[in-house]
Amino acid sequence: MPSPTLISTDRQARELEAEIERVSHALSSEQTLKSIIDGLPELAIEGIRRSLTTEKRELSKMLEAYRQAQNGNAEPMKEQAGADLGDLLIVARLAQNWKQKDLARKLGLQEQAIQRWESDRYRNINLANYMKVARALSVELSAEFHSAEVSKWLTSPDLNPVEVQKVLKHARAHGWFDGQDSDEEDAKKRLIRYVTEHVGRYGTPSLLRTGINVKDHSEDWVLLSWKAHVTRRAESIIESERLSYRPLDVSWLKQLAKLSTEDDGPLKAQALLKSHGIVLIVERNIPGMEVDGAAFLVDSIPVIGLTLRRDALDNFWFTLMHEVAHVILHYRTGLASGFFDDVEHVEPDEFEQEANKFASDLLVSEEVWSRSPARIAKTAAPIENLAKQLRIAPAIIFGRIRFERKNYTIFSDKIGRSAVRKLFLPEVAYE
Repeated sequence: MPSPTLISTDRQARELEAEIERVSHALSSEQTLKSIIDGLPELAIEGIRRSLTTEKRELSKMLEAYRQAQNGNAEPMKEQAGADLGDLLIVARLAQNWKQKDLARKLGLQEQAIQRWESDRYRNINLANYMKVARALSVELSAEFHSAEVSKWLTSPDLNPVEVQKVLKHARAHGWFDGQDSDEEDAKKRLIRYVTEHVGRYGTPSLLRTGINVKDHSEDWVLLSWKAHVTRRAESIIESERLSYRPLDVSWLKQLAKLSTEDDGPLKAQALLKSHGIVLIVERNIPGMEVDGAAFLVDSIPVIGLTLRRDALDNFWFTLMHEVAHVILHYRTGLASGFFDDVEHVEPDEFEQEANKFASDLLVSEEVWSRSPARIAKTAAPIENLAKQLRIAPAIIFGRIRFERKNYTIFSDKIGRSAVRKLFLPEVAYE
């Protein structure tokens, strides 16, 4: 089942209870856990074990909140819902101890209508129907007005015109919108609305973080615009494919790195991730952005965005594995806020150190690396032999050596330059 943000039905509660039982069994049974993570490096195993422990705790909190709501205490679920207007209606229904069919009967509707509205958390309901549901559930709505300083992301005068123009030029050049606005001001308004809608659904820039050095991105409208477009592309895939992500499912990690040996490995990696409920979006960086990759949630589905601003196999595979590490390790502990990473110029915090170690160890385990002559090799042969032994692309190891030695003049012809963009964007030239 997908990892929900809120439990709304008895069926979901039963599915969640079964998932908690599966995670508990994996954590308590070495044999079961081994069947899931067998073949992974020790550092990766430790990280997965910690992640599953967190997953069990968070799912148990969700289930307990649902049970308390059924018993008349809706406060824990209300806290989970936060300010989400759709989730608040679901909590209100549970607080009344109503099933979906009870609310439907109250409104003179078929039960399927309530099921449909709640399945997308009232995202697509019109205002008139929302108000009918709210009145039926005795929900009182209020408005709070903020100063212009607090509300600056909702109005255009506070936005830097240079930044808006830069994003608009990029958006038009790369087909962000259907059709083109002939009027410049109309185009700017459309872009601002595009980003504002994203903020309204997924949060304000103050919630964004760069995990690598925890920069303040409260003013980074360019980054937020990029994230808004990646999110919209991901939403389309999630809706059409009906994706589901299960944190307990990690056996595919062993296969991911081995795809690097194939010419179309990056495309196969994208397909593999999608088959396990993770969306990989390749979206050009907006000029001035210093981001190689990002990982965040769209509802409960992990999304990885890659800019490919450094078009080389070594950078692609390490960045991808780094963002995958965030998904596996930090699904409940940071992914909702998001990670936006420049993988080469960093002063890592704790989250990023974990992701770096996880990614490095999945590609070349520390045990193998510390004993291999490739680590100190000055010629290509030992490095290529190690890659063959590990069944990964030699470019990955050449890239690691360049990074560890802080010498980017060596093995420049071995890292797979210009080998990735053409796979994802074969007919489009990068700026």
